[in-house]
Amino acid sequence: MKLQGFLDHLLKSAPGGAQQASPQAPAQGGLGGMLNADFGKGALAGGALGLLLGKNRTTRKLATYGGLATIGVMAYKAYGEYRQQQDGGAAVEAQTVDRLPPAQAELHSQAILRALVAAAKADGHIDARERQVIEGEFSRISQDAELQQWLHAELEKPLDPAEVARSASTPEIASEMYLASLMAADEQSFMERAYLDELARQLKLDDTLKQKLEQQVRLG
Repeated sequence: MKLQGFLDHLLKSAPGGAQQASPQAPAQGGLGGMLNADFGKGALAGGALGLLLGKNRTTRKLATYGGLATIGVMAYKAYGEYRQQQDGGAAVEAQTVDRLPPAQAELHSQAILRALVAAAKADGHIDARERQVIEGEFSRISQDAELQQWLHAELEKPLDPAEVARSASTPEIASEMYLASLMAADEQSFMERAYLDELARQLKLDDTLKQKLEQQVRLG
């Protein structure tokens, strides 16, 4: 399933979709490319993905950056600082999505998209009609049956932070997933704040790392 190539096409075909990439980010197609676009404009704010991400003004902070690369840079900084504190000042080379070759970046990217979809469901407002619109937009861009099945399954799943967190096979992915969730959710909503807190617990983020990641979003 070529998530990266598909999603790259999705944003390149959207108004305002082209973005400046991080100089550290590897060339990516699909999911990584899609997330490398403006979270606050084009397809994300005006189209199907806007239903997922358009709620939170925090996502607009990524307008002048490459979205996926920015998540990687933020996670790298927060996780690196956290590990330095834990390891007595030793430098840490975190393996975040902005610093990985495409095959590994794809794994991170899929986990990030899964986190975004789940966070968008945290307020309970993605109904059957909205799911049809989102799936229809993805179908318009790609006829990949495996991709359609993946997206449909993600949208139909009951919201389960523990299930979402199972995609975090490394601490760096866990950090990226939590950052992406913060960007997609509304922290002022009781339901969404409760979801974020439980997701952080399931991702096994301790309070210090959780606070550093939240600070990165606020400063982003």
